[in-house]
This record gives sequence, structure tokens and C-alpha cells, in this order.
Amino acid sequence: MKISERIAELRVLMKEKNIDAYVVPTADFHQSEYVGEHFKARKFITGFSGSAGTAVITADEARLWTDGRYFIQAAKQIEGTGVELMKMGEPGFPTLNEYLENTLPENGVLGFDGRVVATGEGEGYEAIVNAKNGSIVYEYDLIDKIWTDRPALSEKPVFELGIEYTGETVASKLARIRTEMKKACATVHILTTLDDICWTLNMRGDDIDFFPLVLSYAVIEMDKVILYINESKLSDEIKAHFAADGIEIRPYNDIYEDVKSIDEKEVLLIDPAKLNYSLYNNLPAGCKKVAASNPEIIFKAMKNDVEVENMKKANLKDSVAHVRFMKWVKENVNKEVITEMSASDKLDEFRKEMGNFIRPSFEPISSYGPHAAMCHYTSSPETDVQLKEGDIFLTDTGAGFWEGSTDITRTYALGEIPAKTKEFFTLVAIANLHLGEARFLHGTTGMVLDILTRKPFWDRDLNFNHGTGHGVGYLLNIHEGPAGFRWTYRPHESHTLEKGMIITNEPGIYFEGEFGIRLENELLCCEGTKNEYGQFMHFEAITFVPFDLDAIDTSIMTAHDKELLNNYHKEVFEKVSPFLNDEEKAWLEKYTRAI
Repeated sequence: MKISERIAELRVLMKEKNIDAYVVPTADFHQSEYVGEHFKARKFITGFSGSAGTAVITADEARLWTDGRYFIQAAKQIEGTGVELMKMGEPGFPTLNEYLENTLPENGVLGFDGRVVATGEGEGYEAIVNAKNGSIVYEYDLIDKIWTDRPALSEKPVFELGIEYTGETVASKLARIRTEMKKACATVHILTTLDDICWTLNMRGDDIDFFPLVLSYAVIEMDKVILYINESKLSDEIKAHFAADGIEIRPYNDIYEDVKSIDEKEVLLIDPAKLNYSLYNNLPAGCKKVAASNPEIIFKAMKNDVEVENMKKANLKDSVAHVRFMKWVKENVNKEVITEMSASDKLDEFRKEMGNFIRPSFEPISSYGPHAAMCHYTSSPETDVQLKEGDIFLTDTGAGFWEGSTDITRTYALGEIPAKTKEFFTLVAIANLHLGEARFLHGTTGMVLDILTRKPFWDRDLNFNHGTGHGVGYLLNIHEGPAGFRWTYRPHESHTLEKGMIITNEPGIYFEGEFGIRLENELLCCEGTKNEYGQFMHFEAITFVPFDLDAIDTSIMTAHDKELLNNYHKEVFEKVSPFLNDEEKAWLEKYTRAI
């Protein structure tokens, strides 16, 4: 069925329910950034497959909002469907809420599936509807009515992470969470975010492609935890471990009815940005509600010593794999047929050789030439192209090892490349190195430091249309709050930089139809000197892959830029060479030579 036909069927259902505008977000019941196949309703109704975006369907319009990572991809995927692209953050395009304010008629009805809309978003919609003397209908999943071959929910098994990987027991984590509940004068904490639940209970699964998460809800009380999950996912051993920690098991969907019977004397700790609208509206009206960020968010972002050492090991493993891959692709591009997809598969082969490899940590971005200008391009059998000399190849991929998750981007010159490409590659390398050497006082946010990365671009009236870096979860979400690097303010990424946080450093530059370049390292946030001025902080790079010297234009580098690159490459060789054979060492020595 064509996209236009799906939209037509949806409009028939909307008319039956007297709905004037229907919102279809990119979300599951847990406000996950990436979702399982069952929840890809926005992709189903628009054809756009990117990870972020929201559709609004009215009687005569269909619009899609997405961010700068996906402008090029979205425009291509929705071409001819009747869906209009709305570029978030760009001049001349209204926000989704502004559009609803202008489009929803007086006494109009706004519809959405309340399970896939966060409470905070739902309250924003309420304000719009109330100003129109209208109403909200959130009980219907209209997409489900027309998606006849919708994939079922995952039934894959849960697995546990031992103390040698987590560095902290479930009992200890629950004690810390309950301490924060007491500080908030709360007696019940309702938790719906999958990464927070999995971190708390030291469990992982396979319910979302690439992300080892488990579909579940949790209600944490002072003396027990109620875990809502498909019990068939749990082994007897895991059930016994949960029982020992005071964790009761109930069916996945029972939470919606169970919360209705919470005693009105209880005080509920909830995160409006994470709790879905339907669940919130099922909470007893008499219960006092404390709205605050889930305490698990900052707990899991600040890795403990065991997690830090493990993630260093994971990144070193992946760095070795990347060095072998870099050598292979540069030496063989003109000798055999290598495509975007086969190159990606080859990198995973090198990863598997390192041991303890579970799966890629996110959908790989393997892009040659003009494809690399699309920040989040995904190669497919329909778009897969052969790598050839004379252009660049961008690989942004990650690995999930038992020791943790990685996220590494490199752009490689295949043979001789144009001077323009080298110039911009060098700018990206300079930007990466400048952020990596930052020294700053505790209390600094990533928004303060982002100028270090942007300056080489802004000095030339250039920019890249995505954040500079994001937190990385430990076998959880590859994009993890609450800190990151970007020049614009976003509440969920604006926490102070704390010891133990691992954040990516990934500047880039993109020219539609020509090429794209990105270079990404993971940085560990560390404490430095403490004196009368306060606690100073710095970063330690834990990714060790060369910046391709075949693409460097030394003429636009200062002496300090060259020193930074030489120092980084010296460390790359020291860290990686012990894992290589003599031929590989000689090759790496060439690509980490001083300039």
C-alpha cells in the first residue's frame, strides 16, 4: 500500500472519531529514542525511516517534522507521498506546536495514542487545545487499525550483567534511588524508561535493534519493586535474583490498571519528560506528584571505576579493529569490489576477532562520497554503492562488547582526493583536537565548551547541523543524557560535566551532493587540579584510531594544531601497536608519523 493510501485510510478513521489533527511521533511506550519494529508508526505513515521525527495528519495536509541530521534523507524518502517536510530549527518553518495552534479549528479535536506521547508533550498539546475550546482524544492507536501486518512485540530473553561489568549491585542502586526518593519526600517512583530500568536491575535484552534493552515498566517503593514485563523473557535464575532483591514480577501491560489503585496517601516521583501521557492520566488525582528528572539518569551517566575501565577496554578493542579495517579498506579499494555494506560487515568481522563482541551498538552509517553528506545515511541494497579511489568513505559505527559500548567515526581518503576535501577534513580534525584538549572548571556545561569545536567553522561562516557530542551508555542507549556538547540549549543535555561521564566528540562538515566528513572520539571526563579557584576538569580520549594523514592539509594547521595531532597519534601507536603483527605495526607507524 502506498503512503498516500495509508494516509487516506487514516483520514477515514479520523473522521469517524471526529479528530481534526492526529499526531504520530517517533516513540514507543517508554519514550525511547530508537524503537522496535512494532513501534515504527511514523515510518509507516510517512515513509521516513530516520530515528527522529513527528508527523501530523489533518483532513487535507500531512506534515513531517525532523531535525538537521535528516533533512536530506527525509526529503528523498517522502518525495511524491504528499507529506511535506518541516525543517526543525530552520527559519520559515513553524514548530509542530505553532502549526497546531494555527491549524486546529475552534472547538477542534486533537488525537494521538497517549502511550507514545510524553506527559510534558501532552500538557503542551492540552494548552493548545484549551485555547481553542477543543478536546484531546488519546485512547486510540489509529495506526494499528490500518497496519495489518504490524510486527509483534519482541519476546527475546533477558540476560544479566555481572558485578564484574556493572561495578555495583542491584541492592546498592536501589538504595541510592530510595535515598533520592526520600530527599524528594516521595514514597513511590514510577519508572518507564528502558535504559533507566535496565541500569537499575543490571539486566539487558534484545527488544530494540542494536540496543540491548528490555520492554518493561518498574514501580519502586521503599520496600519492594514491581517489574512489569513479559515473564517468559526471564530465566528461573534471573527470577531468583530478582526475588532476592525484593522485585515482584507482573504482566507487562498490567501497570495501566494497577496505578489506578495506588493509595492517595502516596507521594509519586515522576519525570514528565519520560512518563507517557496515558499512564500519567491513570494516576489517582489525589496523589501528590513530585515532578523531577529520574535520579537514574545522572547515576548511570557518571560511570563508576569498574565501568570506566571496562569501557576503556571496549574502546581499545574497537580501536584495534578500526585500525585493521582502515588498513584493509585503503589497501584493497582498488583491488576488489568493496561496497558500503560489505565494508561495514568487514569492520564487524574485525570486531568479532577481538572477543566478547555482542552486536553493533547502533545502526551503522557506512557512506561513500555524496552519501556521506547525509549525516545519518543508512546503506541498503537499493542504495549500496562501490567504494572507489578518488573520494572519501565515512564510517560511523559502534560495537557492543560485554565491556561496554563504543561509538567511533572516521573518514578515510581512498587514493588521492581533491584539495577542497583535504581542507575541510583538516578543519574537522582541528575542531576535534581543540575540544579534546579542553581544561575547564567543574560546573561547566557542554554548551560552554562547544565553541572550541565550532570556531574553525564559524570563522569561515560554516557550521554543522548536529550536536558536537552526546553521552554514551554502558550497553544501553548510545545517546545518553544528561550532558552533551552543542551550542544551543537543550534541557536534557545541559547538565554540568561530571567525573566519569563518557561523551563523544564528533564535529563534521557536509556538502549536499558532494561529500561529508566527520571524526569522532569518545572522551572520558576527569578531575584535574583542585586549588583556590575550584576543581579543574579535563578530558581523556579513549578512542585510538588515526586521523587519516592522506587527507590532512598541513598548510592550514598552526604549530599547536600539529602538536595536538602528533601527540594524539603517538598515543594511538602506543595503545594499539601491542595488538598488531609486524606488518600492521609498520603500517600504523606510517599513519601515526609526526607531521
